[in-house]
Amino acid sequence: MNTEQTYTKVASHEAYKGTFDTCLLLYSGGLDTSVMLKWIQQEYNCEVIALTIDIGQTADNLDIIKEKALMLGAKDALIVDAKDDFAQLCAEAVKANADYQGGYALGCPLGRVMISQIAVRIAAETGCQVIAHGCTGKGNDQVRFEGYITTLNPELKIIAPVREWAMGRDEELKYAEENGIPVEQTKESPYSYDENMWANTGEGGEIENPSLVPPIEKILKWCNTPQQAPDEPEMVQIHFESGVPVGINGEEKPLKEIIYELNALGGKHGTGYFHLVEDRIVGLKVRGIYENPAATLLIQAHKNLEQLVSTREENELKHFMDQKWAYLCYGAKYFEPVMDNIRAFIDKQNEKVTGEVRLRLYKGNCEVVALSSPYSLFDENLATFNTSADFNQNASAGFIELWNLPQKTAYQLKNKKKKASVASLQL
Repeated sequence: MNTEQTYTKVASHEAYKGTFDTCLLLYSGGLDTSVMLKWIQQEYNCEVIALTIDIGQTADNLDIIKEKALMLGAKDALIVDAKDDFAQLCAEAVKANADYQGGYALGCPLGRVMISQIAVRIAAETGCQVIAHGCTGKGNDQVRFEGYITTLNPELKIIAPVREWAMGRDEELKYAEENGIPVEQTKESPYSYDENMWANTGEGGEIENPSLVPPIEKILKWCNTPQQAPDEPEMVQIHFESGVPVGINGEEKPLKEIIYELNALGGKHGTGYFHLVEDRIVGLKVRGIYENPAATLLIQAHKNLEQLVSTREENELKHFMDQKWAYLCYGAKYFEPVMDNIRAFIDKQNEKVTGEVRLRLYKGNCEVVALSSPYSLFDENLATFNTSADFNQNASAGFIELWNLPQKTAYQLKNKKKKASVASLQL
């Protein structure tokens, strides 16, 4: 264990040894939280209740995770199915065209909102006054968990063992080996993943260094590369009601089923994975590989349908509000009061985002090729290049003259002043 750094607790919400006897651990079954489950018992001399929340992670066997927690000494291991509730957060992401810095549909930030809400409830039910998480001192999730948990219940305290022990990945692997903790990660396969139904995030190894080319075929869990994707394109039709996806190819389905189906479809065609160098909350620049094929398809379809039914001014303001929503969601501000105002705008704007969108998927590309809506602002009689009595072309010249007046006036004034300046220098 690395003992060169000494961690000093300075925040009022951090828990101290000897002040509690039972800790609720947010347990994923991965390297960090498995090492942590054992470490908390040893270092804090307390009992640990492991809490695993199902928000659609497909790689996890929840029964095995529960058995593993109990094997490592957990007092109890609780599994909570939150897939339907999390799908509602995904619906909000669709309506907000979720995108942080280029393709990241915010699966991890939204997952932290859901986990925090449930953790606070379970802590109350089990009488725990302390919650432990597995986040590092350099990451975003520590900010999200601690901020959300103490917002929802200011009486709760937090411990973050990864900050305290200052172990790196290699040290954790060694600790796991010494304490008989089974983990998937090895030095030969150093990648770690955070998965829910909305996204799968890959980190570690070559991904961390932007100057290295990560072996993408070894890293991707959901998506083919474009080279591996089928040689024939595939069409899919998505139906929206008030901005929310409600059906695929004419068949109505619950949103979580739509997400699973489109993850498989988009992943098959190599659509929806991104290499992203992002700005973390704590000020670091890091790289991750994000897979969110369903989110990519749904947001691409939604954004185009929204543009069809909205005016230019609406679309311009919506883009700004979407970006603000994304940055606040990413930045651990989901319960910030201004988010309620942004949601009110987004919900209102989405009331008319109803209709059908057809996408063509091919070799990593996702094209919107057709769309229709009862609220469409497209008027064929006005838009056609053929002769149309509905559009008065005689009014165009007068419109152009008035539209261009400020530009023409400003340009001529600037030119006049420039000429006068040149003339004065020649005198």
